[in-house]
Amino acid sequence: MAKRLLAAAGVAVFGAGVLVGADGAIAIADPVPGTGIPGIGPCLTDPEPVHESLIPKTLEVPINYPAVTVDPGPAKVNPTRVKMELPSDPCVNPCPDLTDGPPTPPSVFEQLGIPRLILRPQPFNFAFPNPNPEQQPPAPEPADPVTEPAPQSPARPAPVVSQVREVAKLTGAHSINRTDKRWQVQGTDLGIFWESKPGEVAIAFGDTVGANFHPPGGFGDDWRSNLLAFSSDRDLTDGVTFDRMVTDSRCHAAELLGSKKLDNVEITTIPTSGFALGDRQYMSYMSIRTWNSVPGTFFTNYGGIAYSDDGGEHWIKDAHAKWDNIFGLSSFQVSAMVPQGDYVYMFGTPSTRLAAVGLARVPKDQVLNPTAYQYWSDGTWTSVGGHKSATPVVEGPAGELSVRYDAARNRWQMSYLDTSKAAIVVRESDSPQGVWSPGTPTVSALQFPELYGGFIHPWSEGNDMYFTMSTWNDYNVYLMGARVE
Repeated sequence: MAKRLLAAAGVAVFGAGVLVGADGAIAIADPVPGTGIPGIGPCLTDPEPVHESLIPKTLEVPINYPAVTVDPGPAKVNPTRVKMELPSDPCVNPCPDLTDGPPTPPSVFEQLGIPRLILRPQPFNFAFPNPNPEQQPPAPEPADPVTEPAPQSPARPAPVVSQVREVAKLTGAHSINRTDKRWQVQGTDLGIFWESKPGEVAIAFGDTVGANFHPPGGFGDDWRSNLLAFSSDRDLTDGVTFDRMVTDSRCHAAELLGSKKLDNVEITTIPTSGFALGDRQYMSYMSIRTWNSVPGTFFTNYGGIAYSDDGGEHWIKDAHAKWDNIFGLSSFQVSAMVPQGDYVYMFGTPSTRLAAVGLARVPKDQVLNPTAYQYWSDGTWTSVGGHKSATPVVEGPAGELSVRYDAARNRWQMSYLDTSKAAIVVRESDSPQGVWSPGTPTVSALQFPELYGGFIHPWSEGNDMYFTMSTWNDYNVYLMGARVE
């Protein structure tokens, strides 16, 4: 960024083109092409940071109607992958023929300042089973882990949070990554980090739209259920610059985990966490049956684990590493998985944002074997009773879990949306099973209405915590920063 280069040369930057040299002299600098001025993005045309109003330009209302269908079987994705050399200057559009249409004049509704109402008929499906089910690979050998004591550590005090700030817009138009021009990503959410290999992080996103994007929410065309970006950017003070995204055609981010896109069968497939063990990448995900359950909640088919052996380009949903959502009450539908020591720890909640957090662990070489998991139950690790035996390590309500182990401080850190506080909160503990500290808000709905997420960047250091935040009214992802003492 231009600001960083100027500062390194002994020049302070105070606003658009105002430079103060080491001798105190003030000068007005000529704009440097392709570099940032105060605004959300890196280009000279970028506006000042303004979040979308709570009064939207459009309001799309799905109108559900019943439909009878046959379950089509496993969802497919485009396996084609295309490597692209992108221009180093994010302000250069590599694919104007794909992303630059004619400007759209403001509608009458926009001129009057009222939302344009869009009614969208949408089938609510009742599906018969697929008559030709896919042949499944053999299940792993059943494991019989022993029951072991697992006392809790003393409770830590509630973290003290200060200096909360919006760092940068990471996705969408006028973002530092220009995802609308480079990968046809106009609107997306989540932004789940994990270290994919030394010196690189992966960032997973949820439901994504391209052309005709109209928030609030992910409405528009070119719907993809999930995406994956990679970054080697270690300076988080000005955002996270993406090196690349997984693409299936020119300037087009690829859907990784397929979904049937049939409401009340499987409407979408959403990543919930990721981690790497050696050359294999793992991603936990949830198969969403419908968003149209009780308002503010959702209903899953199951929580599962997928893996990739080619650096995240292609993914396989493991046929057996699944936690079925029996009667909508099963835990570990929304999971955050963290490798530490000899185990991978799995924190999980049922398919709402209202329930408590359970905990399981599994040896690193048995991640895809659900019979090898032990669940934390009132002071023990046990497999007896399966996931039903798990007792809460953190009381709800909890949504969008993010957990990391901070090796430098030998401490566990958890971030999630606490709907009772209308805020993203942070907790800390000396052990994965707790006792976890009370939750302290980092950012609240008073500052950013309709916020959610809170996924911690693994390269947060010391007392500086960086995390992603999504907002429904913008339907894009922002990097936030805070001091957590």
